[in-house]
Amino acid sequence: MCGISAVTAEATPAARAGAQRPALFHKCRQRWLSRAGWAVLCFLLFPLPAAAQLPAELARALEETGLPPTSLALFVQELGSATPLIAHQADRPMNPASVIKLVTTFAALEALTPAYRWRTEVYADGEEDGGRLKGRLYFKGYGDPRITLETLWLWLRELRARGLRKIDGDLVLDRSHFDLPPEDPAAFDGKPLRPYNVGPDALLLNFRTQRLHILPQNGRLHVRLEAAAGLALDNRLRPVAGPCGDWKNNLAATVEKTRRGVLLRLGGEYPLSCGEQSAHFALFDADTQAELLLNSLWQELGGRLRGRVKAGTVADGARLMARFESAPLAEVVRDINKFSNNVMARQVYLTLGAELFGPPATPEKAALAVKTVLASRGLDFVELQPGNGAGLDRGTRITARHLAALLGAARASLWYPEFAASLPLVGLDGTVRHRLAGQPVAGQARLKSGSLDDVRALAGYSRDAKGREMIVVCLINDPQAARARPFQDSLLAWLFARP
Repeated sequence: MCGISAVTAEATPAARAGAQRPALFHKCRQRWLSRAGWAVLCFLLFPLPAAAQLPAELARALEETGLPPTSLALFVQELGSATPLIAHQADRPMNPASVIKLVTTFAALEALTPAYRWRTEVYADGEEDGGRLKGRLYFKGYGDPRITLETLWLWLRELRARGLRKIDGDLVLDRSHFDLPPEDPAAFDGKPLRPYNVGPDALLLNFRTQRLHILPQNGRLHVRLEAAAGLALDNRLRPVAGPCGDWKNNLAATVEKTRRGVLLRLGGEYPLSCGEQSAHFALFDADTQAELLLNSLWQELGGRLRGRVKAGTVADGARLMARFESAPLAEVVRDINKFSNNVMARQVYLTLGAELFGPPATPEKAALAVKTVLASRGLDFVELQPGNGAGLDRGTRITARHLAALLGAARASLWYPEFAASLPLVGLDGTVRHRLAGQPVAGQARLKSGSLDDVRALAGYSRDAKGREMIVVCLINDPQAARARPFQDSLLAWLFARP
């Protein structure tokens, strides 16, 4: 077994940076690929047995959706019981969509602890004279998943409080802690403006999104963006009649760099029946986003930047000016699971790779890190394909039985309170706040949901009317998976009311 005995959660950063990393990485990768290959061969040579029969009430509920039993993997087990209550196709690898975030966040809590914090460092390579820096200022990121607009403002305010006002040189963004291949934000579903398609970034600023405000007035559409100094807006958004619907899908945007700054052209149609709306969109690439935010906030604080905002690395000999810390991992995990934040999950996933196998973080190191942490906890899942760690991936795979095993391990973990608190409460908050609201089961189940075009998934913990707690995993993979919600709701209601 490939464990993490060489790189434990208690090891110091210096120890993790030791010379054993490359050897451990390649050894674990070889064993992982070998096990995965044998797993595929076994699935081809020895097909899975026929699915266990569902309870009659649930079989009827599934039949009413028009989904076949072969599209469902279901595993339910009462805590403390050695026998599952339901095990239907529980050993079939399925795509869990965003439910894979449970794997990522559990591994992160186990390896890093809930108190783990990311850092962001600021360096300078010139002389300071009366609040004026005669040189360049550097921001070096280490993968902080939650550098919001408010956080960035506070950091820049601290630099101003230290006396810095004018920067004669460039403001350089060092993202070298992550080593990632180019990523097309439109590749997954053709919606590059949606925040869930934003890729990871060692220096991720405001989730690489901008809040767009649309204000209809007298038949015209006014558009406002926040923190966008140097941006020219060409608003060609057309007001139309008709129902509001999903107005975000009708928005089109193109960005151009000009001599004077950045030009944003907005097009598409906006139903006037939508009234005033605001939403976040991924309008700009990482460098342009940083340029707009940093220039805007620095000017608001009375600062002045004569150079440009650009990508680069910290120069040798640059001195450390400030070090900022993130919110603790426990808070980040809560945001990831409650609201199914994809880019935050991917940041955590890559951080695991860098912490266990050394920077720069890569997708390969991240996948191996998750496998390694799970194996060290006795969770050696040969079929597991964690994808990008967030679920926005067609190749992600895990079985219902193994997801249940992970939830069982989390229940016994020292960090279970932090893990459980991150799960959405059915009928009350997060991504399941509208499900079964007002019904007896509302508030009695903590469940992570996941959905893609052909996937609907739920996994977590649920109590019945007698207070008995169960682990529940429901994975549905089918071209008509969108029909699955009535079945999933029936499942939760049936479990709550069981004798």
